[in-house]
Amino acid sequence: MKNIQNKWIRGAIPALLLHFSIGTVYCWSMFSQEIADYIGFSKGATEWAFSFAIFFLGMSAAFLGNVVEKNIHKSSLIATICFAAGMAGTGFFIWFGGNSFQHGAGTASILSLIGIYVCYGFIMGVGLGTGYLSPVKTLMLWFKDKKGLATGLAVAGFGAAKAIASPIMQAMLEKLGDGGIYKMFYILAAIYFVMMFVGHLLLAKPADWVEPQTKSKNEGIIATLKREPIYSYIGIWLMFYINITCGLALISQEKMIVKCIGLAGFAGLISTISAIFNAGGRLGFSAWADKLKDRNTIYKLIFILSIAFTVIVLATKGIERGAGSAILIVFVLALIFIVNAGYGGGFSNVPTLLSDHYGMGSISAIHGITLSAWAFAGLTGNQMANAIVQRTGEFVVNAQGFKVNPTGYQHVLYVTAALYCVALLLSLFLVRPMHKVNAEK
Repeated sequence: MKNIQNKWIRGAIPALLLHFSIGTVYCWSMFSQEIADYIGFSKGATEWAFSFAIFFLGMSAAFLGNVVEKNIHKSSLIATICFAAGMAGTGFFIWFGGNSFQHGAGTASILSLIGIYVCYGFIMGVGLGTGYLSPVKTLMLWFKDKKGLATGLAVAGFGAAKAIASPIMQAMLEKLGDGGIYKMFYILAAIYFVMMFVGHLLLAKPADWVEPQTKSKNEGIIATLKREPIYSYIGIWLMFYINITCGLALISQEKMIVKCIGLAGFAGLISTISAIFNAGGRLGFSAWADKLKDRNTIYKLIFILSIAFTVIVLATKGIERGAGSAILIVFVLALIFIVNAGYGGGFSNVPTLLSDHYGMGSISAIHGITLSAWAFAGLTGNQMANAIVQRTGEFVVNAQGFKVNPTGYQHVLYVTAALYCVALLLSLFLVRPMHKVNAEK
C-alpha cells in the first residue's frame, strides 16, 4: 500500500503539477494578438516569442539532460524558477511596452519586444525543457509495468493544460480591465511558481533505484546509443521531428480553417475539443503501446491515420468547399482532431520507445537530446505553414466576413501529407523492430 501511495505522491502528482503548469505555453495564441496591439507591434513579430519558447525548450532539454539524469531536484527547481521568472518578466515587458506605446509617445518600443523574446522565449524555454524532462524517468521507474500509461498521464497534463487554462485566462483578461494582459502574467507567475515548487518538493525516484556509474557525463549516452545501429536512433529522431512539424503546421492554421468552413462561432469549442484530443492521444496511445510487442507500431498507426484523413480532405477539397456541407465539415474536423491526437501521442511514446531500445540508464539524457527535434520543429512548423498560406492561393472574404485563404490551407495539407508519408517509411524501414533488438540482447 505504501509503495502504491508513493507512486502517486512521489511520481504522478508532482509530474502533473509540473506539466499542468508548463503546458500553458500553448495558450500563447489566445493572447498574442492582444499583446501585439498593446505594445504596438504586428502579430507576426510577437509570434516569434512562442517559436523561441519551443526552440529553447528542446535545446535546454538536450543540453541539460545530464543535469536531470543526475539530480531531478536540482532540475525541477531550475524549471520552477525559470518558468515563473520568465512569465513574470514577460508581464513586465508587456507593461513596459504598453506604457511606452499606449501612454507615452505612441511609438512601439523595440526593447519591450526583445524583452518578451528573452523572457517568454529563452528563460521560460529553459524552464519548459527541464520541467518537461524532470518527472518522465521518475514515472517510468515507479510504473515499471505500465511505463506508457505513466508517462502518458504526465504528458497528457501538458496537453490538457491549454484546455483547462484557456477559459480561466480569458475570464481574467475580461475582469482585470485596462492592462489586464500584463497583470494576468504576474498573477499566473505566482500561481505556477507555487504549483511547480510543490511538485519539486514531492518529486522523488524509488529508494531502490541506483543510477549506473560512468566515468564521464557523456560516456553513458555514447555507450547506450551504441547498443543499436545509429540509423535506428536517427529514424526515431526524424519521425518525431516530422510528426511535430506537421502537427504544428495544421494546429497553427486551425483557427483560420475553422473560420473558413463557416464555424467561427464554434472556434472556442473546437479549440477545447482539439486540446482534449491532444491530451487523450498522449494518454491513450501510450497506454495502448504498453500492450504491444513493439511501441513503434503506435507511430505507424499515427502516421497511417494522419495520411488517410489528410487525403480525404484533399480529395474532397473539404476546406475550400466545406462551408455549408455537413459531411465535408465532419471530414475537416475529423482531420483536426486526429492530427491533434497523433501529435500528442507522438510525444508520450518517445521516452518509452527510447527506454525499450536503449534501457533506463541514461534515458533522461537521451530523451533530452531527442527533444531537440521539438526545438527545430518549433521553428519550422508554424513558419512553414504561414509561408505557404501567404505565398499561395488567394485571400478572400467568406460569407461570415472573415478574410481567409482556402486554397492556401489546402496546400499546407499537400506538404504535411508528403511529410507524413516520409515519416511512415522511416518508421517501417529505419527504426528496428523490438523483436530484433531483444534477439541481440
